[in-house]
Amino acid sequence: MARQDLSTLPRNLNPQQLPTHIAVIMDGNGRWATRQGLPRFVGHRQGAKSLKELLRCCKDWGISTLTAYAFSTENWRRPAEEVHFLMGLFEQLLRHELAEMRQEGVRISFIGDLSDLSPSLQREMHRSMRETAHNQAVRFNVAVNYGGRAELVNACRQLAEHVQQGTLMPSEINAAVFEQQLYTAGSSDPDLLIRTSGEMRLSNYLLWQMAYTELYFTDVLFPDFDRAALHQALLHYQGRERRFGKISREEAALLA
Repeated sequence: MARQDLSTLPRNLNPQQLPTHIAVIMDGNGRWATRQGLPRFVGHRQGAKSLKELLRCCKDWGISTLTAYAFSTENWRRPAEEVHFLMGLFEQLLRHELAEMRQEGVRISFIGDLSDLSPSLQREMHRSMRETAHNQAVRFNVAVNYGGRAELVNACRQLAEHVQQGTLMPSEINAAVFEQQLYTAGSSDPDLLIRTSGEMRLSNYLLWQMAYTELYFTDVLFPDFDRAALHQALLHYQGRERRFGKISREEAALLA
């Protein structure tokens, strides 16, 4: 069978029913390397290449936002050598890829507690955000030192401070006000979450934002997650009916 050309949106996907925002948990980099008898860091490098291709695919197919879980608050528990490598990889990629991101219209943002990162990495992050701030082809959010529970606690703390200072009344707090205190303020919620490697949990990721997100789990390890794998995820997504608490179209027809 001839391999399908996936440089453009596949014909069996409806461009009117694509997710606007995809979130991804990039799981399986280490296992991918281990299964091939390679050091874990090789898997992380390959995973970075897969993420770059996924971002380019989102731009090509008209998906406006991609949010990637790059490093969680729990990942500090990994071996110190691996953590050191990952931090160095982040910094290296930002330095080497920034010019291309500017050229391709990528707007990059970082969510999470960046204060725990090295000063040099923080500088590269802020530089990349500043130099891509006006790009509009695709929005790329990278979660680094991110934890959903910590984000919610931080939001509550900030609201409490506003109340204590007298600039906010408790009765004024609603979902919209709360969302403005999140790392993702100003960004739409994900329509689709993709998690690779067969794991089926959220792992403390975007807990508030994914209240109505469609979840897709695949056994594909992230370094092998290519356009064909994204195509399959989108086919599953378009086969679902997003009701947001309403009854289904079939039930509505029966009641009509």
